[in-house]
Amino acid sequence: MDQSELIHFIKNTEKMVLPGRVGSLFQRAEMLAKLPLRWQKFIVELGSKNDPFIGFIVEPYSFFLSYEITDLEKAKSYLPPDYELVPCAMFEDSEPKYCAILGAFNVHTSVFWGSRIELYVIAQNTKTGLLSWIICDYESNTISYDPGQGFSGASTKHSVVTTSYAGEVIVDIESAESANKIDLVADLNAGKRQPLNQQLWVEGNLSVDYGGELEEEDSTPFGLIFDPREMAHGVDIPLDKVTIHHNTFGKGMIAEKPFETLCFQFAQHFLTTSYPIVSTIKNEADLELAIRNFNAKLKEG
Repeated sequence: MDQSELIHFIKNTEKMVLPGRVGSLFQRAEMLAKLPLRWQKFIVELGSKNDPFIGFIVEPYSFFLSYEITDLEKAKSYLPPDYELVPCAMFEDSEPKYCAILGAFNVHTSVFWGSRIELYVIAQNTKTGLLSWIICDYESNTISYDPGQGFSGASTKHSVVTTSYAGEVIVDIESAESANKIDLVADLNAGKRQPLNQQLWVEGNLSVDYGGELEEEDSTPFGLIFDPREMAHGVDIPLDKVTIHHNTFGKGMIAEKPFETLCFQFAQHFLTTSYPIVSTIKNEADLELAIRNFNAKLKEG
């Protein structure tokens, strides 16, 4: 796929995000959160029948920490049926370990706008064979939707994901509803651009699922549509250049300190669905075809 096709895809996903529409959806989501879960699901599916896709743009300086799992049984308890833990690492040359990953990022989408932090357990889908990201906990300063809990409003006291003039990534997020809290500063100047583990970042993003309290019996794994080149490299920040003042996410399940940290210094552009839909995309060739089809559809429109 040539660069012009990627530029078109970037523009088209960004064009799907309309601030006025996002604002009106925010109010509707808060109202829907008061309805029984089965009604919420029905309304979401009904509203998505014509075009389920939304633009999902992760803004620059998203930050990820990978922790070794120290309590495998606890980690397994978060997995939906048909998944098993497998060793993995964020970077191509890192030693694979049973891991949980924390990702903090600012995002603007067709349906919400704000910041999020998500805790994932990395596992393999035993039916499809795909490496998968299992979302087992999250906090956000804006509206959210997951199969197990439906719509919810902001869950944080404060949510800071930003940078300083000195080249530091600053993350300070605290939940208003649980003990979840993280406070860190990372020095990007000390980082080095490194190749990423493509199985995790490409294949894994074709199979995303919910676990623990976020899981719903009938929910299915979903996939993202994106250019694989946006997952080719990331900045590896030495652990001694990351100061973690506090972290309670994954407490009792993960090691005290991460074994890898990663920052994406550029925006990443995705198509996803407003509720989980099984994806037929299985590899990079399928991704490129999906991008071409999406661009062609908008051009015809």
